[in-house]
Amino acid sequence: MRIDLVVVSVLAVTVLSACAQPPPPAAPRNAAPATESAAVDSNAPSVDAVEPAQPDPSVPSDVAAPPADATKTPSGLAYKVLRPGTGTQHPTAASTVRVHYTGWTTDGKEFDSSVRRGQPLSFPLNGVIKGWTEGVQLMVLGERRRFWIPGALAYGETPNGKRPYGMLVFDVELLGIE
Repeated sequence: MRIDLVVVSVLAVTVLSACAQPPPPAAPRNAAPATESAAVDSNAPSVDAVEPAQPDPSVPSDVAAPPADATKTPSGLAYKVLRPGTGTQHPTAASTVRVHYTGWTTDGKEFDSSVRRGQPLSFPLNGVIKGWTEGVQLMVLGERRRFWIPGALAYGETPNGKRPYGMLVFDVELLGIE
């Protein structure tokens, strides 16, 4: 019994002393030894020469807020025509529409895209968020618009599960009206 106590004590002291001392810093692989008169490699890129990470090109540059030239409705919905349509008929709230769309949060995170899935979506216009019901009714066939939809016309201003919240930005292309 006494030998067991000695063995346990020695192990405890060993473990605790190993944890108390930080390991020595590892030398970088293939690093040249440092000297006081180290030469500067004139061919090495400077910090200023390193290119910053580029933003995702698929994220519009204006997702953070509607630009000054966006049109704003009394409800707070803002929009901009990205490509005019060829039709003259507007859908009604009771219409079923077929669209391609991509949605982002204002920090540039894409949260849904029929374009990425390669599958346009058909739905009754009065069965979606209020911002879509209002905005898509302003469109004509073939038109593509960007909408800035305030949280009050989308899923709310506060987190509510997995749905995005706050202002949402959508690019919508109207492909069909039934």
